[in-house]
Amino acid sequence: MSRPPLPPFTDDTAAQKARLAEDAWNSRDPAHVALAYTPDSRWRNRAEFITGRDAIEAFLARKWARELDYRLIKEVWTHAGNRIAVRFAYEYRDDSGNWFRAYGNENWQFDADGLMERRIASINEHPITETERKFRWPLGRRPEDHPGLSELDL
Repeated sequence: MSRPPLPPFTDDTAAQKARLAEDAWNSRDPAHVALAYTPDSRWRNRAEFITGRDAIEAFLARKWARELDYRLIKEVWTHAGNRIAVRFAYEYRDDSGNWFRAYGNENWQFDADGLMERRIASINEHPITETERKFRWPLGRRPEDHPGLSELDL
């Protein structure tokens, strides 16, 4: 299975790859998102170590069961060859109605078919009030005219 754009990445294809990942994660569909990873993909997500597409899908199902109204923006930081580094921010609320914004960085490594074989994520979050939210588009894909992280000064 091929998942374009394929490495080696250019500025344009790295940005496309990041936007495709953002769109998939904003779908909050664990089965769909997991298809972007190799069957034996290895993750470090905060302090959790995950191996394999099935474990990724289960992790994402747990994540989005807790993180309600999830909205994410990703932006390429740099890229070389088959690797892309992105920074991101996302907002969500918990089941008590408390809002949070998380910030982080991810290092991605892809196989020749464009599937992610390695993901290393460092994430920090803090509580925000509902009025401090910046990601207010309807659930799903971020609209083209919605500002990105740089434009939002995040």
